[in-house]
Amino acid sequence: MVRKALLVFMVLMLGCLHLHAQLATVSGTVVAAADGQRIAGASVSDEGRTVAVVTNDDGYFVLKMDSLPRAIVVSHLGYRTQRVLLSAGTSGLTVRLRPASVQLSELLVVADDPRQLVQKAIGRITHNYPRQPELYHCFYRETAMKRQHFITVAEGVLDMYKSAYGRGMGRDRVAIRKGRRLLSPKRSDTLSVKVLGGPMGAVVLDMVKNPDFLLNDEDLDNYDMKMEAPQVIGDRQQYVVSIMPRRQLHYALHTGRLYIDRQTLAFTRIELSLDMSDREKATRAILVRKPLGVRFRPREVTFLVDYHTDGDVWRLSYVRTQFRFNCDWSRRLLATSFTATCEMVVTSMADAQGVQPIRGRDSFDQRDAFFDKVEYFRDPDFWQDYNIIEPTETLDKAIERIVRKY
Repeated sequence: MVRKALLVFMVLMLGCLHLHAQLATVSGTVVAAADGQRIAGASVSDEGRTVAVVTNDDGYFVLKMDSLPRAIVVSHLGYRTQRVLLSAGTSGLTVRLRPASVQLSELLVVADDPRQLVQKAIGRITHNYPRQPELYHCFYRETAMKRQHFITVAEGVLDMYKSAYGRGMGRDRVAIRKGRRLLSPKRSDTLSVKVLGGPMGAVVLDMVKNPDFLLNDEDLDNYDMKMEAPQVIGDRQQYVVSIMPRRQLHYALHTGRLYIDRQTLAFTRIELSLDMSDREKATRAILVRKPLGVRFRPREVTFLVDYHTDGDVWRLSYVRTQFRFNCDWSRRLLATSFTATCEMVVTSMADAQGVQPIRGRDSFDQRDAFFDKVEYFRDPDFWQDYNIIEPTETLDKAIERIVRKY
């Protein structure tokens, strides 16, 4: 038995290097040209944007395609879009992004009244976003850290069905194609606290499609708005509107920024942080359940939602949520800090012909835990030709340690 377990472990470690021979792969690191700082969350796609990924926290990416494109396109907030020709090689690339400048004189800020600008952007939603149902292929990962150590990892490939924008999110569904999970075997690492999130979070946090979250008159009346310095995303100039709670309510509000494309008035990026001024309200907003005897204390909750365009239509491309909290046990003197992160990237889109809704029995339910729906790390060739957010170096090492203990 021991010999067999050792063999499985060795195959698993070797298998992470395996790629199907018929795939064309492009890999590299995205850095800031000025200082070489690695850039996390940069969008990387083939030139036609049929396949896309984002860089991990180390700035690293791997893009897998059926055939090698002539070029890849890399973009990030505040930087010029970089088109990289692939004739010089397809692995170990270093993509250097240069800051983008915005001519303030060019931006006639509609917007001595930022609320009016936001209202105009809301009015353009049905024009700027898909008017037909679409099916996206996505990669999803959730992790939990105890202090600086990973204690759980779960990740998978998902299908996400979205009906036309302007028709609500009632039929929007997520289905798991395949997934895997890993849990630290140390009993002291067991965390029975459940916070909001999961694969359905990408449906709920698509605020352009789900106006009940923020972009409706009743909720917007609770915020003060201010025009901030304009920014550039993907070589497109953006208005930036910051929001701050105007009043105290019985539930927690948010602070954040709304990015609005100057040309189309589409929402392109939404950054929010849960207001922590009242910890009880913040707890009610995110805590699903916890064991008796555990005190839950939220420290920070952030949401990031990105959209990309093919030139005509804007689509959801990346969603990330992060929860930082402390847990106190009645018999322990010191609180333990935890960080839970969920992120999902749309890697490709199914052919528009014949897109069908995901059936209810096949869909992931908001009450479900993703961790309970997938298998343990076993298959050495698990990802095959799927595009994923590459694990960071620290996550890779954590996975190796946990698998070794198993």
